[in-house]
Amino acid sequence: MTDNTLDEIDFLQYEDEDLTEESPDKDQMYEHYRFVADKGQNQLRIDKFLSVRIEGISRNRIQQAADANCILVNEQPVKSNYRVKPLDVISIVMDRPRRELEVIPENIPLNIVYEDDELMVINKPAGMVVHPGHGNYSGTLVNAVAYHLQHDNIIDLDDPRLGLVHRIDKDTSGLLLVAKTPEAKTLLSAQFYRKETKRFYVALVWGNVAEESGTIEGNIGRDPKDRLMMRVFPDGDHGKTAVTHYTVLERFSYVTLVQCRLETGRTHQIRVHMKQLGHPLFNDARYGGHEVLRGTHFAKYKQFVYNCFTLCPRQCLHARTLGFIHPKTKEEIYMESEIPEDMQAVINRWRAYTASREI
Repeated sequence: MTDNTLDEIDFLQYEDEDLTEESPDKDQMYEHYRFVADKGQNQLRIDKFLSVRIEGISRNRIQQAADANCILVNEQPVKSNYRVKPLDVISIVMDRPRRELEVIPENIPLNIVYEDDELMVINKPAGMVVHPGHGNYSGTLVNAVAYHLQHDNIIDLDDPRLGLVHRIDKDTSGLLLVAKTPEAKTLLSAQFYRKETKRFYVALVWGNVAEESGTIEGNIGRDPKDRLMMRVFPDGDHGKTAVTHYTVLERFSYVTLVQCRLETGRTHQIRVHMKQLGHPLFNDARYGGHEVLRGTHFAKYKQFVYNCFTLCPRQCLHARTLGFIHPKTKEEIYMESEIPEDMQAVINRWRAYTASREI
């Protein structure tokens, strides 16, 4: 990365980033770029002023930065229509320090369930961030993949998204597809773009889902009040089109086990859509599922729920199934992974609790 690019700065969207649980300190801002206007500077809109001084940045991106109060003139935020004056000091600031992303191979165990010369499928554990980003520059799945492929001369080990064609959240477990060649990455990415892949998740959600199956539609975008959260917006307003199909697998007393099929792949899609439906994921702290949302007021019941939270200290979501067409052989690859122990333990507890109430 050079000093002449804003590739590392994403003012409104982190669509390709794994989000950390820690919220940035919004009182601390870091300067990424600084310009001082000449004495003879003509009054020029600041978006145009910056677009000719920073390589690879669009005026639309600069306008987004201004809307996010990330562009300062003489230490005061300005909008994109501000006209630069002689000797103005212009800064681009962010709520995180600037850092060059370098993928360092790390000897981290990987659960590789399939691998050939073109690709690999990894069963990612909950708690592992997929790729380096703000707050997570090491210990990620990409660092582990870089170590695994460090003697492979085909893949670019300096690519911070090393072979990734999709991702799953830090605290979601399950299958993840990684391309090992540029050609494979292009062809596999195209399948995701054309919605030709098969992705099924298993989720435990709060409440008794009314219908046996259904479809949730609604644009998903970043919440303007909390950039670490996503939300559903009215169609055509903000965000990107998102479609989730769900089917009930098993009903318990106050929670439901569902299967979700992704038609699109937006950040936190299942978590946001199920909350929109009125059924947040069990123990999803970011979207309110870490509270006792359904059930009785008895202390014994509440303790049962808290014990379940302890058993599976993350959202109960697992990417169980992944299907795609092999980029070279053109054969269909279809893989499944078992629900991990922590989530299965909670399901078993709810199953036993429900059975005891029916006696």
